[in-house]
Amino acid sequence: MRLYLSATIALIFLFSCNNNSSNAVPAQQNAATTDTGQQSAEKPHFFPVTAYLKGQLYEIKEKGLTPMHYITVNDHTDSSYLKLDGLEQAVHEFVTPQIDTTNLTAVFTESSFLDQTINAFTFTYNPKGELPDSIPINHWDVYIDPETQKVKRIYIVKNLNSTILQLTWQSGEWCKIVTLDKTPDGGSKVIKEEKIVWTY
Repeated sequence: MRLYLSATIALIFLFSCNNNSSNAVPAQQNAATTDTGQQSAEKPHFFPVTAYLKGQLYEIKEKGLTPMHYITVNDHTDSSYLKLDGLEQAVHEFVTPQIDTTNLTAVFTESSFLDQTINAFTFTYNPKGELPDSIPINHWDVYIDPETQKVKRIYIVKNLNSTILQLTWQSGEWCKIVTLDKTPDGGSKVIKEEKIVWTY
């Protein structure tokens, strides 16, 4: 099972715009053996989420698609067509800072499992401890189809002062951005939902 997981992870990072994987066993551990027989730390590899999202935006542009934009506030929904630059602006907060191996492995951990209820390998990323102010992202998940090994969905949570932003990106179909206000009791309440659909 670990051999399968390792091979799948290798495929993910070779073909980052198409692949994704995870299994019921933990993700491969970050250890390598030196010539002296001792174990040395090996840098973990995170799925390049930012590059993937930018690739999806490029694909929408190349296909000449015009997304439909739905905005819901207080149970009232308005809809309109959205230019591509409007889509890029809508998801701008989720492509900064860069989510990849280069800058987040020091402060985030990765775990993985096979979620049979949604038929997807799931990679989950959580902080190792308190995050610096320069990193507003506090959680993300990558869901991978176990048969096609392609990314099915990406979910990101980002904190911006008194606001929480959540992005759900359904690959090749739609994305949803939920804006929440933090409440004094430590909870949150939804103030706006946006759904952008480019396959209809």
